[in-house]
Amino acid sequence: MCWQDEGQSFFRVNAVNSRYTLFGHPVAHSLSPRIHAAFAQQAGVTMEYALIDALPEDFAAALARFARNGGAGGNVTLPHKAAALALCADASPRARRCGAVNTLVRRGDGWFGDNTDGIGLVRDLTMRHQHDLRGRRSLLLGAGGAAAGVAPALLDAGIGELVIVNRSPGRAEAMAAALGQLGRVHPRAWNDLESLGSFDLIINATAAARADARLQLPPSLVSRSTLAVDLGYGDAANDFIDWAHSAGCHDAVDGLGMLVEQAAEAFALWHGVRPQTEPVYELLRRERPGRG
Repeated sequence: MCWQDEGQSFFRVNAVNSRYTLFGHPVAHSLSPRIHAAFAQQAGVTMEYALIDALPEDFAAALARFARNGGAGGNVTLPHKAAALALCADASPRARRCGAVNTLVRRGDGWFGDNTDGIGLVRDLTMRHQHDLRGRRSLLLGAGGAAAGVAPALLDAGIGELVIVNRSPGRAEAMAAALGQLGRVHPRAWNDLESLGSFDLIINATAAARADARLQLPPSLVSRSTLAVDLGYGDAANDFIDWAHSAGCHDAVDGLGMLVEQAAEAFALWHGVRPQTEPVYELLRRERPGRG
């Protein structure tokens, strides 16, 4: 069941005894309420899940208000992931390593932050799509919160060289420095794309589709073995997925599976049980067929 109250959209499973939410801007398009409602039904958990659309300057106040109103946990999406880490009383090692938080758990009088994006992406690519990531020369497009959330997990999964490209080169340089693997992680400017050669893995972590902009990517980035991944899903991923197919990528995957997997990790942090993801993924894929 869905209803509206004070600018928030709610999905309810049974009677409410715990409150959760997704913070972001925008959030109306999000599938997270559907996903967590399905997980709750699987686990026999009663929960309320809200969508809170907050501008960056309003995020801290919105989070504090949610805590005062009994919020037990939350998800965080663009553009608040880095800000969420700063507002946490404590955070997991992987969240600190990412410099970004996508999952909040209320502990005592403060928030505990974690980041499940990276493990969600790796699980989707290696378990659902059966891709071996080891040794892949990899290109990460973007250096914001979404990129920061997945880079450490990709390195841990055994990819080879990681090249980070961003329109603001300083952000790519800062991310590379934070990852701390000199000789393996290399920041580059967007204008360098033509000269970088081909990659085995290309990940789009930019917000180009949200900004109504088209990515201009050279086909020289692609070889016959290239796996292309967009961290977005649905319409937000279509432009990149279309480019990947036209450029000759071996496979192209959108972020729907990652979304479901990272949500399952968050659900486990909140409720102590990891739900089955494949039935939820297949349901959403049938309802919202993408091009990946």
